[in-house]
Amino acid sequence: MTEELASGIVVKALGGHYYVRAGDETSETVDCGLRGRLKRSRMETDLVAVGDQVRFRHLADGRGIIEEVLPRRTALTRKSPRLGLEAEQVIVANPDQAVFVFAIREPVPHLRMLDRFLVVAEVNELPAVICVNKIDLADEGEPQAVFGIYEDLGYRVLYTSAVTGEGVDALREVLVGRLSVLAGPSGVGKTSLLNAIEPGLGLAVRETSRKTGKGRHATVVPEIIPLKAGGYVADTPGLKALALWDLVPEELDACFPEMRPWVAHCRYPGCSHVHEPGCAVRAAVERGEISPARYDSYVRLRENLAETDWWE
Repeated sequence: MTEELASGIVVKALGGHYYVRAGDETSETVDCGLRGRLKRSRMETDLVAVGDQVRFRHLADGRGIIEEVLPRRTALTRKSPRLGLEAEQVIVANPDQAVFVFAIREPVPHLRMLDRFLVVAEVNELPAVICVNKIDLADEGEPQAVFGIYEDLGYRVLYTSAVTGEGVDALREVLVGRLSVLAGPSGVGKTSLLNAIEPGLGLAVRETSRKTGKGRHATVVPEIIPLKAGGYVADTPGLKALALWDLVPEELDACFPEMRPWVAHCRYPGCSHVHEPGCAVRAAVERGEISPARYDSYVRLRENLAETDWWE
C-alpha cells in the first residue's frame, strides 16, 4: 500500500532545507529535503521557493522529503543576482497581493519609491494595496490629498493609525486568508501596525527581516509568517533593489495604468514618451490627465532600466 503524501506550504528555505508548514490541524513545521529526481530537473527558475505548495513524505526521524512541487499560480521574481546567470529567482511563490506601507509623516512619504514598488507589482501581476500609516499625525484631509491620486488609478488605499486604531480592522481584513508580500521604507510604523493587527506579528516579521537579508539585496531569503486568523505575511526588503526578470524599457509604460489608454495614440510605434514628437502620453501630461510627478517617476525609472537592471 502506497503511503499517502502530506501537503503543506514552504515557509522558509535555507541551505537546502525547506521548512514546510503542514496543511492539517496540527500546523506542524517539518524540515524537508528535496527528492533527487527533483534536484536533477533543469529549470530556469528556483525548484522550490518560499510560498510553494508541496507534497512531502514523512521520514522516521521526524524530517520529511519533498516529492512534488505544485504549479505556481503567481510569483514575485527577479533576475538572479549571480553574474552571468540568465535565470529567474523566486522571492515569494504564490503571493495573493502586495501591501506597500508608507507614513504620511515621520518620515515624509517617498512617492517615487512607491511608484517603483507599484511597477514591481504590475510586472508580477500582483494586486497592490497601499497602506498609509500615522494618519493621526496629519492634518484633516492631508493623507487623501497626497495619496488620492493612487485611488484614482484604481489602487486600493487604506488609511491607518497604529496609535488610534483607525483603519486597523480594514487592514486585518485585507491580510486574513491571503499570502501578502509587505514592503515599505523604515520608520513608517509597520511593526506597530502589525502588532495592532495581531500581538507579536510585527515583532516576528521584524526579527525575520533582520535574519534574512537586511542590507544584503543579493541574499534575500524571506520567511513567511502565519497569521492566527489564517493567511501569511512576507516581509521583503529586497524590493528596494530588484533586477527585474524579463522586463525591457519598452514595456515599462504598460506598468503605469494611466499611460495605457494613450500609448496606441502616439505618432511613432515604440514611442519612449520622453522626446519623440506626437507623443500622446506627454500631451496627456500637459493637459493634466496624467500626473507630472508620476510621469517623472516613469522617465527616471526608464532611464535607470535602460542603463542597468538594478534599481537603487
